[in-house]
Amino acid sequence: MDDLERDLRDLAAWLETPDVPDVRDRVRARLSAPARRRRRWRRWLAAALAALLLAALPPGRAAIADAVAGLLRFSGVVVETTPATDPPTGAPSPLPSQRSVSLDEARRHVRFPIRVPAALGAPEQVLVADPDGTGTYRVATLLYRGGALRLDAFDGRLDPVFHKQLGGGPGVEWVTVDGDFAVWIGGPHEIAYIDRAGVERVETARLAAATLIWEDAGVSYRLEGRLSRDAAVGIAASLD
Repeated sequence: MDDLERDLRDLAAWLETPDVPDVRDRVRARLSAPARRRRRWRRWLAAALAALLLAALPPGRAAIADAVAGLLRFSGVVVETTPATDPPTGAPSPLPSQRSVSLDEARRHVRFPIRVPAALGAPEQVLVADPDGTGTYRVATLLYRGGALRLDAFDGRLDPVFHKQLGGGPGVEWVTVDGDFAVWIGGPHEIAYIDRAGVERVETARLAAATLIWEDAGVSYRLEGRLSRDAAVGIAASLD
């Protein structure tokens, strides 16, 4: 051990040990520098990633999506999870410029095909609403069972049409209609209409029943009424 220690001491004479750098000035400069502003694009990126997660989640994972974003946009319907609020009261206003027409007339005045579920047959009443400058309507509604069951049809690929708020009540569940994703809301929830200008029409807000939302051949559908999930899916799959 004495020989090893002696050899190490002799070796130390040949080594050059650099001085320890003085980093105090750099640390002071870093601490005194103004904090960088958070870039807004990071927020948008986070929102986009959350939306991508929502779109990619398979059925049964909606609870995770809800925890991540609290907001879901699907086929022209915006579904938002909010704290529990008082439900809307009073009679809601109809959709903008809503009027009753025949099924044939409705088909002539919309830019999408109106298909009727074979499981329900011919509607008892047909409504169209929110026309543009050419008289083309944005929404067609088929009513059944005295209006207790309604099927809204619209082109929801570009702009949101309905805004749903879930105030601590029913959750959102992924289901499938003919092999494609659909959204099921299993209980009462608030709904309002979003017009062509992107303005939410608060006066149309009402308490909606259980609802199935799906898309078929580029057309969005919203089936609302006192139905079970399986019954709603069966009706949706019978579009003729």
